[in-house]
Amino acid sequence: MAVLQKIRQRSLLLILVIGFCLLAFIIGDIFNSGGFSSTSKDVGSIDGKDISFEDFRVKVSNVEKSGQGITSTQAANQVWEQEVSIALLTSEFEKLGLRVGEKHLLEVLKSDQNIGGNPLFLNAAGAFDVTKFKQYFKSNPEQAQFLKDREKDADLNAKFQMYNTMIKAAVYTTESEAKLKYEMESNKVNFAYVAGLYSTIKDSDVKITDAEIQDFMAKNKKKYKADESREVDYVLIEDKPSAADEAEVKSRINALLSGSVVYNQTTGKNDTVAGFRNTKNVVDFVNANSDVPYDSTYIAKKDLPAVDADKLFNLAPGAVYGPYTFGKYYCISKSLGMKAGVNAKASHILIGYEGSQTPSQKEKRTKEDAKEKAEALLAQVQANPESFMMLAFTNSDDSSAQQGGDLGTFGPGQMVKPFNDFVFANPIGKIGLVETQFGFHIIKVTDKQDGIRLATVAQKIEPSEATSDKVFTQATKLEMDAAGQDLAKVAKGLGLTVAPAASVKAMDENFGPLGNQRSIVRWAFEKGVKVGDVKRFEVPNVGHVIAKLKNIDNSGLIAVSVARPYVETILKNKKKAELIKAKMTGSSLEAIAKAVGGTVQQATGITMENAMLPNVGPEPKVVGNAFALTANKVSAPIEANTGVYVVKNTSTVKAPALKNYAAYVTKLKAQSAADANRVVPALKANAKIEDNRLDFNY
Repeated sequence: MAVLQKIRQRSLLLILVIGFCLLAFIIGDIFNSGGFSSTSKDVGSIDGKDISFEDFRVKVSNVEKSGQGITSTQAANQVWEQEVSIALLTSEFEKLGLRVGEKHLLEVLKSDQNIGGNPLFLNAAGAFDVTKFKQYFKSNPEQAQFLKDREKDADLNAKFQMYNTMIKAAVYTTESEAKLKYEMESNKVNFAYVAGLYSTIKDSDVKITDAEIQDFMAKNKKKYKADESREVDYVLIEDKPSAADEAEVKSRINALLSGSVVYNQTTGKNDTVAGFRNTKNVVDFVNANSDVPYDSTYIAKKDLPAVDADKLFNLAPGAVYGPYTFGKYYCISKSLGMKAGVNAKASHILIGYEGSQTPSQKEKRTKEDAKEKAEALLAQVQANPESFMMLAFTNSDDSSAQQGGDLGTFGPGQMVKPFNDFVFANPIGKIGLVETQFGFHIIKVTDKQDGIRLATVAQKIEPSEATSDKVFTQATKLEMDAAGQDLAKVAKGLGLTVAPAASVKAMDENFGPLGNQRSIVRWAFEKGVKVGDVKRFEVPNVGHVIAKLKNIDNSGLIAVSVARPYVETILKNKKKAELIKAKMTGSSLEAIAKAVGGTVQQATGITMENAMLPNVGPEPKVVGNAFALTANKVSAPIEANTGVYVVKNTSTVKAPALKNYAAYVTKLKAQSAADANRVVPALKANAKIEDNRLDFNY
């Protein structure tokens, strides 16, 4: 009684304590999940200009809706790149004071077919009418936001056109540059050389450490710059059927072949149920027992499972074949008969005309002209059927011309009706003329394929519940045992293998060969996840991935494992170069050649523009040094692409000077025309960009 009284006396305190704990739990959960922090933060900023999460979310949603099969992360990446580019360019436009007048804005709007070609805004002559355009939006104020958005896009587009034009105009080519271009193409050098090739030293004789690769990349940051990344070791434990599971499915399929005795509760007697061989209603039997519904399509031999195609295609009506495997299924099939000509193959020569859906790109012609040409080609082909391919290649107005008119194999109804009717109504070798909305077709039927209709019971070979439970237990054990221990060692003890580490960046979707595994990538970048942490992930229809964070790389450089295939060769060649240079002793090419076990070779008529050494490849450093030498002068050792070279200038032949270099100015201008496209990447490289998309679960 005394205890109860004390509880009653302290009930208010207990309620307050419990309430406080609950509140602390809720607040902690909100902060941990990013609830308050995410909604109060922007999705990112570019040079101090914030990108609102709400606006970003709406744009991502619109991209997802408009794109076919695009994922949320892909849409977010697309919108992010667009937002960054717009922010950087808008800042440049403002610095330059670019403004767009009403006339310019209207011209840009008119170029949009949804506006410039819209019947609502066209006059009687079919031309865009500014008055009708303005009047429409004045009379339909509910469309004001649409117009506002289009004008905003048009304003940005117009400014970009102006900006692009200014940049192109600023790219100037001098006569001195043109002269240099001419001399690099025309001046020639002849020289003798000795090569100590890197290939003469085994790769195994020079070792490159991760530290050396890291140091090399640090000295060449611009080339190897990268976003923060993570390396993740992982083990894939596949949830796949065991041998016992396969045997069980095969046994079930075999049991369906013969009849079975089933107790009938209504009559109280045993009934004999017909098996697949003897059933009178094959369609119902298939639909009742198969994981794949009955398909009445006639199938050509080429579309049957390759291993069993001959036996299936030659089945007599009513005969049964199987069990056999097809992909992930055990199958039994019954022939329901053959049908001739289920597929066909044909070639055509298409002659289009103005007004048809495929007008000629080579010449304008009327319908009458097209018909006359088609009839002339038909006569040629009928006289010499072997000429069909060449005539199609030179005359046909569609892409099949590149294949000599071959359209491949198709089934009934896949081609427009007149074309379809001609092909399926005529034998192989028949040639004729047909008109469709695309133009006039000279058609040649080149093949017909018979088909067989099969009733197939297919049952999927999949892991049983017991097998899946065993896999889950194994995956869970590995997850627990790997925490704080060597993943490879623990995996080996369970008969498993660690896959090569996957290197990922924050907004990647693909995770090594496993493809789109965004949840694993997101986990690797979660706040609080540190090197050595382990987590199990379930991959639908595949199995379980046990991931262990191997490395966090915030150096701003690409991962060493990614860089090694490229950088290792460079560093190995540098070490090989030192070994080769140490051997290159002697005052003459002959002495140096003897020292390195090589021969003196000759190069003649080499230019700087085409610095190719015969049987070696491009060696601009070697050729440049040869040009720089005076006649009969021997160079110091030159570290080049394929080895270390010593060269001796034999002679330099300078091209005659030109009176003017206008042709070369034009050539250089054409080569630099695309330089304007490098502006946005350059702006990005120099901008301060903060990306918070991870905080919003993208």
